[in-house]
Amino acid sequence: MPAESALGGIMKPSYYWAVWGLQRPPWGCTRPRAPFKRRNFSVAVQLQAAAVVKVPTMAESISEGTLSAMLKKVGDFVEVDEEIATIETDKIDVSVLAPEAGILREIFVNEGSTVTVGEQIARIEIDLGRPLSKEDTSARPGDVLGISEALTGEIVAPELTKPSHQPIDPIEEPKLATPTPTPRKLTNVEPELNPAGSTAAPSMPDDRGKRSVKMSRMRMTIADRLKQSQNTAASLTTFNEVDVSALVKLRRKYKDEILESHGVKIGFMGAFTKAATLALKAFPQVNASIETDEQGDAMVTYRDYVDISVAVSTPKGLVTPVVRNCERLSVVEIERAIAHYAQKARNGRITMDDLAGGNFTISNGGVFGSMMGTPIINLPQTAVLGVNAIKERPVAIDGKVEIRPMMYLALTYDHRLIDGRESVGFLVKLRDYLEDPVRMLLE
Repeated sequence: MPAESALGGIMKPSYYWAVWGLQRPPWGCTRPRAPFKRRNFSVAVQLQAAAVVKVPTMAESISEGTLSAMLKKVGDFVEVDEEIATIETDKIDVSVLAPEAGILREIFVNEGSTVTVGEQIARIEIDLGRPLSKEDTSARPGDVLGISEALTGEIVAPELTKPSHQPIDPIEEPKLATPTPTPRKLTNVEPELNPAGSTAAPSMPDDRGKRSVKMSRMRMTIADRLKQSQNTAASLTTFNEVDVSALVKLRRKYKDEILESHGVKIGFMGAFTKAATLALKAFPQVNASIETDEQGDAMVTYRDYVDISVAVSTPKGLVTPVVRNCERLSVVEIERAIAHYAQKARNGRITMDDLAGGNFTISNGGVFGSMMGTPIINLPQTAVLGVNAIKERPVAIDGKVEIRPMMYLALTYDHRLIDGRESVGFLVKLRDYLEDPVRMLLE
């Protein structure tokens, strides 16, 4: 008699056999009804995904770079936002961060290759079944998740490997080599005398090696821009010297107090920058630039604000982060900003926004011991100030010779826009502020 289904209908024979897990018998054959057995099913599902690492967007003017370093290798675990590679561009180094946590499975690009924005450079395999961490080394992509364990609470033990009853070969001890005595070489005990008039030739160490390395992108860009500056601007340099006795005494008197109250290690760059800012306000031509409009006509752009680029030396080259709105900042605030950007530059964390803009550049060669130099203009700016080492020298003061801490200033300017009156007047104004730093508080 046909069996009734749960829906109240009559089940067909084929459906009837399939429900009870039995093979369908040939037509015309009868088969005893098999008892139903409860079975536990263990389903294994592999929950994995992949994340592709791409070259990040760097800046509007930068579309490519060089993969200078791959910080992780295939098989390493990486955390989210962990730095896995470094891309060197014309101006800065860009960090490539992991978009997801997982195992680095593939690297598509070799070190030293040129990469473009959006290009795929690596693949990270993600395990969605369980959270991974560096400490949890047992969880690897490819592990399976037993769903029956999670649903029924019944743990399905893995099949154990049967112990092998094959005899284990004994460990063969290594044979020790019998030392063979080295035959003794008989030499003449008496030293051989050099013939009269002959001298022994001295041995010359082979230290005349050389090596060639590929010039970095940053170094090539610096070289191109410096040569462009020399070919474009009508560069001229004028000098002056400054007695910084009052500035040295002022720093010595307040440096500990400023460090305690503001957490800033005060130097001289803050005072140099503030004095240059006030001098730029007095001579706006030095703060201006020559630009070209849409019709191709040359235009002079004057600015009411002062954004000063401070040259910072790094192992890969010179960068010039910008301290903005210096006319609104105090000496301590400027010093803090310079220290912040210098630290970022030396750690390779400087960004394009930190370098963008700038109306005037200050280059402090004195930290390297420079006495005098002629800096090169940082286009499209029209002037650059070079400050040098402070050295005690004898100078004539009111008809007497005294030892004073002296420093040379150098201003390189574009003679197409700035004449001698503005350049020399700027240096004299700057000298007056540095020799009497209290005047900066009155401006």
